Amino acid sequence: MGSLFKQIYRYTRPRAFRHNENLWPWAKITRAQTGEIRSLKYKGIAVPLAGLSDLKNRYQGDVLLTATGPSTKKMDFSVVPETMPVMGVNGAYVLQGQVRYSLYIVIDMEFFDSKPETITAVISNPDIVFFTTLHGVAKIYDRHPQNEILCQIALIEDACCRIYQGKITDDAKWQAFKDNDTVSFDEKNSNICFTTDIRNGIFDAGTVVYWALQVLYFLGFNRILISGLDMNNFHQPRFYESEHTQLPSYLENKVENIVFPAFSLASRVLEQHGVYVFNLSQESAVPELIFKKVKLHVLFKE
Repeated sequence: MGSLFKQIYRYTRPRAFRHNENLWPWAKITRAQTGEIRSLKYKGIAVPLAGLSDLKNRYQGDVLLTATGPSTKKMDFSVVPETMPVMGVNGAYVLQGQVRYSLYIVIDMEFFDSKPETITAVISNPDIVFFTTLHGVAKIYDRHPQNEILCQIALIEDACCRIYQGKITDDAKWQAFKDNDTVSFDEKNSNICFTTDIRNGIFDAGTVVYWALQVLYFLGFNRILISGLDMNNFHQPRFYESEHTQLPSYLENKVENIVFPAFSLASRVLEQHGVYVFNLSQESAVPELIFKKVKLHVLFKE
């Protein structure tokens, strides 16, 4: 039946709407005036959502963002204050116990399929606000009964592939967003964007950390401390993997042309708004001109 609906969807809509084909007609949404998805029914089930407008500027001060580079193994998280909010990405949840997660983000559908045990652990934690896309929500509700989903779900979208709207190509980004004062562009590449209002979607740059930076600014944090942001040695397992469980990385060919320019844009926009990012990975390939490198224990001494 799903295949039939997919074919109907394909033949009744332009190609630019193809990214929605696995959701129709199962997902029914309404949007708020501010742009975000306000309500969701998936396969007839009302999905409780943490409203993005309610989350705007809810926080302040410091936040720790745990990325997944191998350098994480060397990090002493015991100096992190217990009251400090922590956001995890992908497989970083194995640090639960060393840190206490209250925020989480997964946008990679391959991760949902390859690491279901991590997704199960995250969604069963009632202390977590879990940021994911509607495709992620669909996977959660297809695989878990409602009584297992204890986290709050905050629904986010790719700004160029919003639900039931046409895809915006790279060539069309400038025209589509140039009049939006919450969107900033890279000076050399108008395909690279950063938004300060995630209610109208988040811009991708090949890494979930870039999504996280846009989310964390929106939430109101003043300082973002990132562990595991190595951006090198892509042949090595992530800190939570072994050689036998390692998932492929698609970042190596994107680092110089996409990821670093995007991080540079993020750094500039964030500093303009009084938000500063510190890179806790001393081995990181991300230039210090983008994110200043600081040791975790030194940062808290200061």
